[in-house]
Amino acid sequence: MRPRLRASVGRALAEPHGRLRVTMPSSLGRQHISPLIPAFLQQYPGVTVDLRMTDQIVDLVDEGIDLAVRIGALKDSTLVARKLASNRRVLCASPAYLSRHGTPRHPADLAQHECVILADQRDWSFVTPTGIIDVRVSGRLVTDNGEVIRDALAAGIGIGLKSTWSVAPLLASGELVTVLDDYPLAQTVAIWAVYPSRAFVPPKTMAFIEFLAGRFGEPPYWDLEPGRVMR
Repeated sequence: MRPRLRASVGRALAEPHGRLRVTMPSSLGRQHISPLIPAFLQQYPGVTVDLRMTDQIVDLVDEGIDLAVRIGALKDSTLVARKLASNRRVLCASPAYLSRHGTPRHPADLAQHECVILADQRDWSFVTPTGIIDVRVSGRLVTDNGEVIRDALAAGIGIGLKSTWSVAPLLASGELVTVLDDYPLAQTVAIWAVYPSRAFVPPKTMAFIEFLAGRFGEPPYWDLEPGRVMR
């Protein structure tokens, strides 16, 4: 094969193409990823996207998934991970709730408050001048859906632990306010792109990772411009 023709074929093979299967948490997907899909498809016309939004952890190999977007602290795994953006979390509540029940001044005060809880995450850990403190919280609403928590907080149900990508517009508008700002959470988490460990990563997968990381930015746009909507 002549050098010029060989180079042309090589570039064609490297162009992102084919069906890209992606799974991600439903709330993050709806708010910050699905609005970007049209731009991605326009930029990469050879790629077809199969977008699966679920809060369940999917086995990538068994399900034939190319890429998962996940939130949290990663556990040991054979999967490869690439950080897409930081995931700043805050404690927040509505002004109406705080007016009725008072504002906590120390993490220990949360034990006396109504908290809105995600799944089984009832132990919240904070950094204090005397070390890390764990607080066991309780409340009448427990859910596995982050949007339910956000809406309940806005309705004045209690205090919740939320990622800023979910509540930034409500914080900007004053519908929610943060509490215990002087006591950072003990665990730092992030938003990750996770894919099966293998020697060759398809161009379509790397293209989507780079696309998301570039659109999110660092710090991510929702922390810099809370009301901004990505397109």
